[in-house]
Amino acid sequence: MANATVPSSHRLPLIAAFKDAVLAALLALGLFFFLIGLRTEQGPTGALEITTRLPLLALLVGAVFAGSVLRTLVFGRGPVLRGRALPRALPALAERAGRFAGPVLLVFALLVPVLFYQNRYLLDLAILVLTYVMLGWGLNIVVGLAGLLDLGYVAFYAVGAYSYALLATNLGLSFWICLPLAGILAAFWGVLLGFPVLRLRGDYLAIVTLAFGEIIRLVLLNWQSLTGGPNGISSIPRPTFFGLPFADDEGSFAATFGLEFSPTHRVVFLFYLILALALVTNWATIRLRRLPVGRAWEAMREDEIACRSLGINTTTTKLTAFAIGAMFGGFAGSFFATRQGFISPESFTFGESALVLAIVVLGGMGSQLGVAAAALAMIGGFELFREFEQFRMLVFGFAMVAIMIWRPRGLVATREPSVFLGERKAVSAALVQQGRA
Repeated sequence: MANATVPSSHRLPLIAAFKDAVLAALLALGLFFFLIGLRTEQGPTGALEITTRLPLLALLVGAVFAGSVLRTLVFGRGPVLRGRALPRALPALAERAGRFAGPVLLVFALLVPVLFYQNRYLLDLAILVLTYVMLGWGLNIVVGLAGLLDLGYVAFYAVGAYSYALLATNLGLSFWICLPLAGILAAFWGVLLGFPVLRLRGDYLAIVTLAFGEIIRLVLLNWQSLTGGPNGISSIPRPTFFGLPFADDEGSFAATFGLEFSPTHRVVFLFYLILALALVTNWATIRLRRLPVGRAWEAMREDEIACRSLGINTTTTKLTAFAIGAMFGGFAGSFFATRQGFISPESFTFGESALVLAIVVLGGMGSQLGVAAAALAMIGGFELFREFEQFRMLVFGFAMVAIMIWRPRGLVATREPSVFLGERKAVSAALVQQGRA
């Protein structure tokens, strides 16, 4: 009869797998006990009461235990290399499919109002996603191309929104006049931010830009005679279609074109408006990358000292990056103000800067397509977990950790150079490895 006992050579991997799984389960228990296992609720007397969710906690810890066992048995105890986890043909297939991702996304964006005309929720969500795509592309100039870590980008977003609101409400100017003015004012504040940080790099630059964003927010909060303080600015004029308002009266958009009035007309117009603004931002960024200023940004991102040794004026290079990035942030802010009809300092907190920066980093710094994909995943994907509000940030944290481990340069890590010397040659993927600094 065959021996029913497990051979010693097979017991060792099983023992190692269970040891790692027990440690992972204990770590998960310590992390999830206060986040998932305990919950505070307001009782009938107004005091906080603690309730337990032990079955859910046990389910999560068990899932971690089972996942750790499978991971050790399949990939071993060492680091999981991408070549072992994915088939060899998959990266090549993804690269070929990526060439068509941009046109496919553009065609889908153009058809969104046609496909979801009756779904107001999806139209509003699409407008929100495109707003963050535009913000991501604007910040991508500063962070992705110039390599300047900016944690106060929401300040330019706020300057654009308040500039449009004040000009439209006090002077009665139309949206099409206020839009370029808001961008110019935001670019001016971008230059003001650029001057104090010309000699700063790395963490020091991040701290100063973070402080600048908080200064702008506090000014908007306390200058009540101009900005309305915490009450904000309301009754902001809506944009019109070449002077035709979206209203139910004579001379409106619907009456002029013989259409039945519908509030969705204005939503569709706002969708195509932000889509046009985002496409202009994308086109301008791509064109700027091929100009001398764009090549100077990329050179400064790689090595500022070497950039200076080549005779590049880093002062003007940094100022142009801050100014142009801030200008697109101002455009997005003016659109936000006219879409909402009301703005307040609560809409321009540090969390907005962190979200836009996360979109740029996770999408791939310098990658236009990656930023759009990250904005779609982070803004649109969050809506899938709206019913599980308590777990949204937990899933978001797991996603960020996974991307930073597997794709440290972002979702779309490959970036083509702006200029080719001589003949364009392909480099084997075996000679290229992502940095994990």
